[in-house]
This record gives sequence, structure tokens and C-alpha cells, in this order.
Amino acid sequence: MRSDKLAASLSMVCVIHCFFAPSLIIFSYSFLSFSLESELVHYLILCTAVPISLLALFIGFKNHQTYSFFYIGIIGLILMTLAVILGEGNIGESGEHFLTTIGSFIVAFAHFQNHRACKNLECDDCHN
Repeated sequence: MRSDKLAASLSMVCVIHCFFAPSLIIFSYSFLSFSLESELVHYLILCTAVPISLLALFIGFKNHQTYSFFYIGIIGLILMTLAVILGEGNIGESGEHFLTTIGSFIVAFAHFQNHRACKNLECDDCHN
């Protein structure tokens, strides 16, 4: 299922952003007027990842009737959303990174399981 692959990739973008944005800022500070640590970046990534993930998880649930992947993915998305909403000011930088990382891995895991179920069932709806 292409949407699962895209959604899992977007989850990993969140993790990469968390770990590498500080290094990129240090190396590119003189070249960029827009900070990669801006809250706008966090909102943009989240606003892209959530709808695609929800769509992929819903399609998987509809086709495979497996509640667990859907609920696991929702939990991961909630953690990612909480990280952005609470922000560094409320839970600290390490708390924000922790919630984002755990949430992203949970979402990626749910999409991986959803994709595996699709391949195992060889359903046509997922491959169109």
C-alpha cells in the first residue's frame, strides 16, 4: 500500500528532524534566514503526516478489519501531536524529542504491520 509507505516515511522525517535539525542549524546558520527549529516546521510536518497516516490506517482497517494496527497508529499520532502542542516550553527539549521519536516509531510500526497484512492477504484494494 503506497499510502502506508508514504506515511511511515513521514514518521521517519519527524525523527530525522529531531535528531539532525540542531546540527543542520549550526552548519547552515549563516545561509538560512529560516530556522529549521521553527515551530512552523513542526506544525508543517505534523499537518502533512497526520492526514496521510489516518488515510492509510483507515484504508487498511477497512480492507483488513484489523483494529490493532489502526489503534496503534492513532496512539503514535497522538504522541506526535502532543509533542507539538505541549512543545519545548512545557515538556522540555528532551521531552519533546522523546514523544516525537516514540510516536513516530509507533506510527511507522503500525504502517509496516498494515502493509504486511496487505501483502499477506493480497487484497486488490490496497494495490490500486
